[in-house]
Amino acid sequence: MAIVNGGTRTVSANLNMGGEKPKVVVIMGPTGSGKSRLAIDLASYFPVEIINADSMQVYRGLDVLTNKVPPEDQNGVPHHLLGTVSPDVEFTAKDFRNSAVHVIDGIISRGCLPMIVGGTNYYIQALVSPFLLDDSAENVGGGCSIYPGDEGLGVDLDECRDGLKYDHNHLKEIDPVSANRIHPNNHRKINQYLSLYYRTGVLPSTLFQGKAAENWGQADSFKYDCCLICVDASVPQLDEHVDSRVDIMMAAGLLDEVYDIYNPNANYTRGLCQAIGVREFEEFFRCYIPEGGCKKESAGLSPKNLMECNEILKENMRSILTSPCDGQPSLLLKEAVDNVKLNTRRLVRRQRRQLKRLETLFGWKIHYVDSTEYITCKVEDSWTAHVVEPAVQIIRSFLTDGSATETMKPHSSELIKKDLWTQYICQACGNKVLRGAHEWEQHNQGRTHRKRMYRLRKKCEGLSLLHQKLPPQE
Repeated sequence: MAIVNGGTRTVSANLNMGGEKPKVVVIMGPTGSGKSRLAIDLASYFPVEIINADSMQVYRGLDVLTNKVPPEDQNGVPHHLLGTVSPDVEFTAKDFRNSAVHVIDGIISRGCLPMIVGGTNYYIQALVSPFLLDDSAENVGGGCSIYPGDEGLGVDLDECRDGLKYDHNHLKEIDPVSANRIHPNNHRKINQYLSLYYRTGVLPSTLFQGKAAENWGQADSFKYDCCLICVDASVPQLDEHVDSRVDIMMAAGLLDEVYDIYNPNANYTRGLCQAIGVREFEEFFRCYIPEGGCKKESAGLSPKNLMECNEILKENMRSILTSPCDGQPSLLLKEAVDNVKLNTRRLVRRQRRQLKRLETLFGWKIHYVDSTEYITCKVEDSWTAHVVEPAVQIIRSFLTDGSATETMKPHSSELIKKDLWTQYICQACGNKVLRGAHEWEQHNQGRTHRKRMYRLRKKCEGLSLLHQKLPPQE
């Protein structure tokens, strides 16, 4: 493999010789931190090809909303799994793993460096982890199925929904242990577990306990030698940045994109409709689009008139967006935009928690570069000094003398003994349900919980003093 270094190419040291694992770089981090830009900038130093690991960017469509890097900004760097999947299908972590492995093999055969880039941590974990539900189910259950004739096909939940109940209560009847682990509104995971059970006859909870769970998520069993780099920034700066980015997206045509795919009967748990910024506009569209709308040929309009009708509606939407009027459509639209920002900020926190969990619970060693200063001041020298140059040094060190054992933290008994199934309930926080000792510990350390406990203690102390001062009753 050749490495670009100061405009010249030199041969790297023993990247895939003597039976060593091929080397792969993974760029992780919360949304808005600068992962895609860093990956493209690194192509000036290394002969990289980028594999997208964003669960919404894999789909075709909604390029503005999902913040895909446009071709003119890719600087000629090959991008894979970017806008290649039909927006109506469910592209699972296993689908990503299978597709990415094939792409990585092709990149390595061309003498280039595979670079996985994205914020969907469960995609990356599926690629890194030696354990996936379906793989272990085949080992535990022998690939058997309680439905004859569906071997290897899986269960299509939408087709079977009339005959079977795919909900949390049904999972609780079949496997109460795994149902306890899943939030009742986590339809994706509920569907996955029930599909697994009906296809293999194996209870999902059995796969996460005993021997099967010991290697789950452990990065040092990966078939590649991985260098994990996280582009991170302080949360307040990320909050401001993602809010500003949503405004930029709105100006770039986000609303038109969502209008084009709007369906009042959409399934928001499947495909591209899961993206933040789709469901949030549902109430606005229900109010704004006239009954029947201009969405289908059934509206009785010719294709030309249908197109003109849609353009008029879009133009009116844009005028609502910039209008100072406080009518119902304007209020609903403003609320939708605010919800997109709110849910994006929540995603930032969720992604950062997941990264910390990969470190503390699964032993991943992640190298961090900080984009806070650049996000705050937008000075190019800051981006180069604090993000690009440190990442280049990390990768150079990894390519020349790094190895899988040096990149990953060693296992310990504490890492292997994961309590993922115990359910905890915090009464102080409104009977909030926490699943697993790690979640419980993180919750207890959280600022919100500590504030609630402080107020409760003060309240109890006040009641105790009041009781002491009350005269005794006769």
